[in-house]
Amino acid sequence: MITRCCLSLTAGLLFCLFLGAGCKPPNLNAFEKNVSIPGGSWDYRYTPSVAFAITDTTALYQVFVVCRHKDAYAYKNLWLYISFLKPGETKAQKDRFELTLQDNMGRWYGTGMDDIWEQRIPLFENEHLKAGTYTVRFEQNMRDNPLKGFLDIGLRVEKAS
Repeated sequence: MITRCCLSLTAGLLFCLFLGAGCKPPNLNAFEKNVSIPGGSWDYRYTPSVAFAITDTTALYQVFVVCRHKDAYAYKNLWLYISFLKPGETKAQKDRFELTLQDNMGRWYGTGMDDIWEQRIPLFENEHLKAGTYTVRFEQNMRDNPLKGFLDIGLRVEKAS
């Protein structure tokens, strides 16, 4: 009985050690917000936006677009208009971006589970951002309307290490 108890305790401790070794502490210097695409079908008129605040102006930042789509998404890329409204400005800066979602062999980038894929695609690296609230708006700019198989679009901003 004592041996069985010791074995269970040892197994439990080993499990906790392995579990803890595989986890990274959360990045407390990051912001991420994702917006669902209604019904997984992105219409031109639907322009989701996210807002985030910057307080540390001494840091460098990395900005990523976060995409979630189905395996059945028909294209290897995504064309987007992304509008950035910076603190203190009244007009947003709108730029067109091509996000590559697949390699030349047809394999999705990012991580997948079942038939859903998620990717973080860098937009800007090592950028100084001024203090205040930024608003970022996304518009799909593909030929299909609505664009089927796209689930979420979002933004991640983190301090560069």
